[in-house]
Amino acid sequence: MYEPIRSPSVHTMADPTRAAHGPARSREQELDIRLAGHLTALLTVTDELRALAPSAGLDDAARRLATRIERLRGGDAPLRAVPTILISDPSRVRALHHRAHMLAGQALVVASSRGDEEGMALAAERLRAHDEAIAPAPDGPTGRPGRSDPSGLAGTSSPSDA
Repeated sequence: MYEPIRSPSVHTMADPTRAAHGPARSREQELDIRLAGHLTALLTVTDELRALAPSAGLDDAARRLATRIERLRGGDAPLRAVPTILISDPSRVRALHHRAHMLAGQALVVASSRGDEEGMALAAERLRAHDEAIAPAPDGPTGRPGRSDPSGLAGTSSPSDA
């Protein structure tokens, strides 16, 4: 009625000797690799922002990111790319801040997972800095209220106040 199985099961290990040695890397090593990757991506975006909109804050952030990446990689300096497009378009700078904000958030999650206080502090600082850079001004160019008053009712009185 049933034909016997002629091939090995997909549930068996391909190399049984490998299973006896355990995984190649520990969870902490995997998290270190992931955190270094997120911080390296954040460093790349920071370098591009530094080229388009230079500031001492970005220079300091890039230096601290590179130092942290070196520690995570055991002394290996991160590769640094030279930005290719040097046209300071405000929409491009804003898009880079959005990207950096997302990368800092991912780095914060991984740093939290591994219990890395220094990595968490650095990622949280960069998250706040990029959040401030992309936040609209309280009374921005559109004349609408910013984050401080999403209702648009600041300074107005209601009929019940009279």
